[in-house]
Amino acid sequence: MQSILAVLSGSVVGFTLGLIGGGGSIMATPLLLYVVGLQPHVAIGTGALAVSVNAFANFAGHARAGNVRWREAVIFAAIGMAGASIGSWFGKSFDGERLLFLFALLMIVVGVLTLRRSGARDSSPAGVGRPVPSGRAMLVAACALAVGLLAGFFGIGGGFLIVPGLLLSTGMPMLAAIGSSLLAVGALGFATAASYAASGLVDWPVAAQYVTGGLAGGCLGMQLACRLGARKATLNRIFAGIIFAVALYMLFRNAAAFGLAG
Repeated sequence: MQSILAVLSGSVVGFTLGLIGGGGSIMATPLLLYVVGLQPHVAIGTGALAVSVNAFANFAGHARAGNVRWREAVIFAAIGMAGASIGSWFGKSFDGERLLFLFALLMIVVGVLTLRRSGARDSSPAGVGRPVPSGRAMLVAACALAVGLLAGFFGIGGGFLIVPGLLLSTGMPMLAAIGSSLLAVGALGFATAASYAASGLVDWPVAAQYVTGGLAGGCLGMQLACRLGARKATLNRIFAGIIFAVALYMLFRNAAAFGLAG
């Protein structure tokens, strides 16, 4: 039964990523925790590995389409991996229930960002645009380190943070930011998963099942996204509502860790 639940949960995450183009990885840990039944730190490590594999798979498609700014993507990925390694070390030593409580607060932030994105219109031109000025490389590095620390601490891919970070630090078009971000998402997830795996906190069979479901769900999500077109904003709002509901449930379940339960 656990194998079936792992595949189905991975399919949900992959489908969401393919459908709305980001944010779905924030659901990886809650699904592994409450549906598949893994322990908190094992759920984080296993989810990070699954997110990494799915991100690299999606990155390959964007690279073939020419939607990647390689220089910025490599800088963000390399420095982000260093930050993720540090963040994951702190995450592993943090109390599991407290970590999940803080993770739920992060989910609320993701939900708010998803709602903002659903009401925004991308006016940037298609393609990768002009190269970023070399003087802004330090800003790219600073954003990468900050995102990496958060991604490693919470065991997430961080795409919802990486895309705004690339837009802020480089001014590149949205399409290029999305394509370039996936290299960093995969790298950050890999660094986090490697750290957790070294401590025996990755369930390898569940990770394989989760990845299998995620790849299949991602293909279906991308096909549906192409058909829905203008309705993506509505889907973003629905997804944000789901994030808020899951976050509130996690806050309720783990409030006692901070002495907030009645």
